[in-house]
Amino acid sequence: MDRQKKIAELRKAQGMMQDEPAEALNVSPQAISKWENGFSQTKGY
Repeated sequence: MDRQKKIAELRKAQGMMQDEPAEALNVSPQAISKWENGFSQTKGY
């Protein structure tokens, strides 16, 4: 399964909107959206 789909699947399974994991990870909800849609990746460091 694509990483992007897995992120969205896990978030939705927990009943979360994008702002909840964004706040927990100290990133913007737009970053979560980009990760889920494959437009951006996290840095590997």
